[in-house]
Amino acid sequence: MKGKFGNLWADMLEMARPMLLPLYPGRHSEKTRALMAVGLVSILWGTTWLVSARGVSGMPALQMSGIRHLIGGGLYIVYFLSRKWKWPTPAEWLRFSWMAVLMFVMSNGLSTWSVQYIPSGLGAVIGALSPIWIAIFSLLLFRESRMNLTTSLGLLLGFGGVALIFSDYLQDIFHTQFSLGIFFGMIAAIAWAIGTLLTVRDAARMDPYYSIGWQMFISGAMLTAIAQGSGQHIPLRDIPAISWYAITYLVVVGSIITFAAFIYSLKRLPPAQASVYAYINPIVAVLIGAGLNGERLNASIGFGTLVTLAGVFLVNTGFKKSSPPPEAALNTRTYSLDDPPVAMSK
Repeated sequence: MKGKFGNLWADMLEMARPMLLPLYPGRHSEKTRALMAVGLVSILWGTTWLVSARGVSGMPALQMSGIRHLIGGGLYIVYFLSRKWKWPTPAEWLRFSWMAVLMFVMSNGLSTWSVQYIPSGLGAVIGALSPIWIAIFSLLLFRESRMNLTTSLGLLLGFGGVALIFSDYLQDIFHTQFSLGIFFGMIAAIAWAIGTLLTVRDAARMDPYYSIGWQMFISGAMLTAIAQGSGQHIPLRDIPAISWYAITYLVVVGSIITFAAFIYSLKRLPPAQASVYAYINPIVAVLIGAGLNGERLNASIGFGTLVTLAGVFLVNTGFKKSSPPPEAALNTRTYSLDDPPVAMSK
């Protein structure tokens, strides 16, 4: 029987080889592989919103986010230290800490908490507004850009699209928990925007990729402490399997595989191409949330999502024309991973 099944699998693989061969990266040019990496990022980071929502259905959000970043950050640290990277200096510890607070504790922690109260697709759309907040804060606080027609139109479309989506949730907005989820999502996007601007201004003094592991690990410790101190935790033995599956997926797929693919594409493609994922992630999140989690999806929500992303695109375009910052400023949010230097992801 075993031999028969072995022959069956061998025959199936042989039949499938002509179909799978074109997907083998080694057969393609470097640019094609980079584009394939962008496609991978575009889809996988979009899935992390629903995975986060499934995970927090069985445990407190802050505790889940803390565990995820402790594990993910720890893996990064082990990797870099094994390659003889130096231990952070006191000045680097300070920078890693405030970046961890903005980019992971506030942005990722609150965005994860938000999907405990609102649909994961809606959370992704709110997160997609981070480039708009970057433009606003760059204009009002840092005085590094000027308002122009393209940026103004993008701001109107971005917030107008979100208002169109909210119009379908008018009854829910008056519920305390739903409103709390919207509030957490907005604060998360704003924190990511401020953190991105400060990170870009400070980027010359540190390696951004080495710092990510430390930011994640530090934020994991902070989130775990906050969860413990606020009573937002349960014993590890009581965490259900679905939450552990979610944590595993978010660490392996969201924080390692997808981030590696993003860095690969960013090093080999123009930023405009490498950052396309930021416009696709929310669409993937909305579709997957509707298809796999029964979340609401109708014409107004679909059209509002497209209008919001069109606004984000125009803000990015107009902002670069008015006063081009380092490319990472508008094309980053995260690590999944929640992750700098990326655009706000889960």
